[in-house]
Amino acid sequence: MEQNEQPVFGIEKLYVKDLSVEVPNAPEIFLEREQPQVEIQLNTGGRAVGDGVYEVVLTVTVTAKMPEKTVFLVEVGQAGIFRIQNVPEEQLEPLIAVACPNILFPYAREAVSDAVSRAGFQPIVLQPVNFEGMYMQRLQEQAGAPAEVPIQ
Repeated sequence: MEQNEQPVFGIEKLYVKDLSVEVPNAPEIFLEREQPQVEIQLNTGGRAVGDGVYEVVLTVTVTAKMPEKTVFLVEVGQAGIFRIQNVPEEQLEPLIAVACPNILFPYAREAVSDAVSRAGFQPIVLQPVNFEGMYMQRLQEQAGAPAEVPIQ
């Protein structure tokens, strides 16, 4: 196999594409003693930006709420540009949906923790995420349940 036919997977650039911090009820919220409920949402997406070059964005949204008010909302879009070439088509989607988010996650975790701290709250430490499990679940949901055959 020639050198240029070897599979290529590399990181070209890692960057924060989006960072948003909202503390809508400040400063009164800092006087509250009740512990907020924290909700975390993850979303991934990828797109081709050139020949064999893909942008993948891992979006992490952390919302802390009390019964009647939002304590804070932090959203981080951690992105990367990845060079993926000479990879079979059936392996491309798993690379974009699993391998790339695994690379981006530690950076997103740090950005979330830092943003929450800078907003005046205790840091949120995101637990490890099984992106492969999320990908497999999404594939199963897309496949749907097998069609039922009517009984005659």
